[in-house]
Amino acid sequence: MADLLAKVESSPALLFDQNPDTSVTKVIVHPVVLLHVLDHHTRRQEESGRVIGTLLGRQNGNVVEVTNCFSVPHAERGEEVAIGKDFNKTMLGLHLRANRKETVVGWYASAANGDSESNGDLITDTSSLIHDFYAGEADEGDPVHLVVDTRLKEDSLSMRAFKSSQIVVQGEAMGNLFHELKLSLKSNEPEAICLNQMIRTSGELVASKDESNSAKALQISMEKLYALLEKTLAYVDSVVDGKTPPDAEAGRQIADTLATVARVRPEVFDRLFHDSLQDLLMVSYLSNITRTQMTIADKLNASLGV
Repeated sequence: MADLLAKVESSPALLFDQNPDTSVTKVIVHPVVLLHVLDHHTRRQEESGRVIGTLLGRQNGNVVEVTNCFSVPHAERGEEVAIGKDFNKTMLGLHLRANRKETVVGWYASAANGDSESNGDLITDTSSLIHDFYAGEADEGDPVHLVVDTRLKEDSLSMRAFKSSQIVVQGEAMGNLFHELKLSLKSNEPEAICLNQMIRTSGELVASKDESNSAKALQISMEKLYALLEKTLAYVDSVVDGKTPPDAEAGRQIADTLATVARVRPEVFDRLFHDSLQDLLMVSYLSNITRTQMTIADKLNASLGV
């Protein structure tokens, strides 16, 4: 993630502002958008090229903040492109029901196949056609195009943002020209907490080859707790037998600890234990159902080319 931040912050910006008051000059992207694009690209069919989707967020003057996105099925054949317009409309309606403050601000794409480091692999011949479609979908009429370079050159990821302007010759539009915008990655507090946890968990998994880290951690914790209980019990027995002089502070700590433990009759404890076990089994059952539904959804999306 640090490499990505450095790459994004140092990305060159070529600003061509025909109208500085309304034209977008900067794009701010939240981490959830990047994670979604990478997940979409990873789940694509092997024979598929790049993937595209709709960017949601808000525009404040010259700055566009991208806070969310969703994938859109499409197909590219030569200079022709087909976009799932009905799918995009349905998904947009569902997102707006959950968050009415978000609007369409542009579209994303992963890098096309190719070995060249020029923009040719990031901006393809059909990009102008897709951009024209989103120009009609964006509320401001000036969509941004976010490209995530998934080719992993130099073992790093990079993002680049573009806007499009028409090339007009003698009053006639001849085509579109994509200009690069300044781009930065921004996370709010909940996103930062999730990212830190993901990085920490990833580091722990890399450091240990054992797949049962959680179970071993629980076992170690329980062994430490058992050792502390034995030590405390030995201390109390020694004080009661008069072998060790009593310590008032230690006694208060032991009393406070015991006070936090609920006193439950054995039959009540058994009932609570079995009830909790049933709840756990139900959660496990629902998790398996959810996993199955997600697998089915992935296969459906793959068959639709999402």
